[in-house]
Amino acid sequence: MNSAQPNNARADRTGRTDRIRGLVRLTLANRVSAVYLTVVGGAMAVAAAQPLFGTGPDASLVWVWPALFTFPAFGFVAWLGEAGWGGDAPTWFFVGGIVLSALVQSLALGTVWRVLRGRRDNRRHLTAAH
Repeated sequence: MNSAQPNNARADRTGRTDRIRGLVRLTLANRVSAVYLTVVGGAMAVAAAQPLFGTGPDASLVWVWPALFTFPAFGFVAWLGEAGWGGDAPTWFFVGGIVLSALVQSLALGTVWRVLRGRRDNRRHLTAAH
């Protein structure tokens, strides 16, 4: 940072960085989000490895599981794929949609987790004085 910069410009940049760090922490750095992302990542790894080991006609249906684990947000991605490509959306679109949906839902889970933990912590402070 330049020392000739006004203090409010440095504070704005620091505040923005803190907000980004907070969003990253809510998305990735809590137990609930980590477990959720592990489940979705595991389902995607199994789905990606399925063609190597399975040769049945239903081998491609294994991709239903990652989509179901990310469903509320992935429903919007599926709708966009249908609207944009008429049902023939490329694979990268759906895989990217699963990843993006998992991150959005992980952020929501992290936010709910923080709110619930905050309420629990506040309840402790409302007990009788020691």
